Amino acid sequence: MKPAPAARYCPLCPSLTAPTPRRRTLVARAIALAVLCLSGCMVGPDYRRPAVETQSAYVGTVPQPTPAAVDSPVAALTRWWGLFDDPLLVSLVERAVQSNLDVKVAEARVRQARAAVQGAQSFLWPTLGSSGSAQRSRAPGFQGNRGNISVLYQAGFDASWELDIFGGVRRNIEAAEADLAAAGEARNDVLVTLTGEVAQTYIDLRSFQQRIAIARANLETQNHSARITRQRFQAGFVSGLDVANAEAQAATTAATIPLLESAARQSIYRLSILLGLNPADLLPELSPLGPIPLQPPAVPLGLPSELLQRRPDIRQAEAQLHAATARIGVVTADLFPRFTIGGSAGLTSASLGSLGWADRFWSIGPSVNWNVFDAGRTRADIAQQQAIAEQTLFTYRQTVLTALQDVENALIASAKEQEHRDELVRAVAGNRKALDLSMRLYTQGQTDFLSVLEAQRALTLTEDALASSTGTVLTDLVALYKALGGGWQETGTPVAVD
Repeated sequence: MKPAPAARYCPLCPSLTAPTPRRRTLVARAIALAVLCLSGCMVGPDYRRPAVETQSAYVGTVPQPTPAAVDSPVAALTRWWGLFDDPLLVSLVERAVQSNLDVKVAEARVRQARAAVQGAQSFLWPTLGSSGSAQRSRAPGFQGNRGNISVLYQAGFDASWELDIFGGVRRNIEAAEADLAAAGEARNDVLVTLTGEVAQTYIDLRSFQQRIAIARANLETQNHSARITRQRFQAGFVSGLDVANAEAQAATTAATIPLLESAARQSIYRLSILLGLNPADLLPELSPLGPIPLQPPAVPLGLPSELLQRRPDIRQAEAQLHAATARIGVVTADLFPRFTIGGSAGLTSASLGSLGWADRFWSIGPSVNWNVFDAGRTRADIAQQQAIAEQTLFTYRQTVLTALQDVENALIASAKEQEHRDELVRAVAGNRKALDLSMRLYTQGQTDFLSVLEAQRALTLTEDALASSTGTVLTDLVALYKALGGGWQETGTPVAVD
């Protein structure tokens, strides 16, 4: 006859002893109860995307997109700088995306937010710690007796698991994940700003260089006119006033060149910083005269409602609203009790060498902690978080309105600047004819030098204004692409342009 199995103490059983199979059954039931608690309710409001009313179409218009742009509007916005047909511009943008320091800061913030999510998720799981101690103590003696000296060695483990019954931990995870989404959208918004700033600065550089070239060409023409005037003065055909006026006109034009050269050099410095380089690193590459990029044939404008999904700043504001809403549930969970399962196990002995299985100890059991009275502090925290969520909602709506305004501003600026440029084209053509005619009449002695001087001044001004307007037309288009949220894709990295 086999002996009965030894009974073992079970903390989950009402009786003092329980057979091993029953203990396993009770432990399994406890684990199932914990899992059921983890999948329970979550206090606080569930996030829902706020309804935002947008206009059905933009007031301003741009030329109708080409069929290719209509077929792939997202790709066209993602790679918009390639539409300007300038390989150097494409290279500068792609290098800036890879090396710009603001982008690296934004990426580090994304990693920080990702680590915060992992930290919030860790609270769903038990914590386990180990400890060890050695104590030597002396008890006081009585009636002349020396006190006893004792030694105690202890080593063991402690475990604790707070059950997320009311969802406070899960709401905190939800908020952390929304913060991660907001950090990702902030990085995308940096890309939108960066690509637009690189393109605008590059166009400004080429515009300054073209204006310098125009000023030098006009200066050469005016110097030629001054030489003719001096020859006619020496021959006695004109007075010294004509010579003074001709030389003054040439000097005035020459005076504009250093300012334009300074602006061009500063544009190169700015591009170098945007690429994460020293200010003078791009001078050899960008100092040679280059053409102003070509104007894109079309812009995939889309609908105003599409901005809510395309603009990173709007997406960031929505993620921040989601996080603020979830944190209402985090503080609301403090109104309810907290349930924790704790336990410890280890060995204890008066001699380090005798520590063994017979000296083991352990304990396990649930506990509850409920803050019954806190003078309204928890409810004040809830009201505070609700007010923060309300502020974030208003910020989100304001961001949407600002985005719509950005697009409309860019549309009207682009359209009116194009009209301005068209008129300047006609003005340059007319002034060039006027200069040729006045110079011919002057050399024939049929008009005074004042007519030539006025024609030269008008041509110089309108040619400079035309070069400036050509650059402004393009920078307005860049502003439109920025307003539409172009320059990023879902993976967070712009697609390279072939």
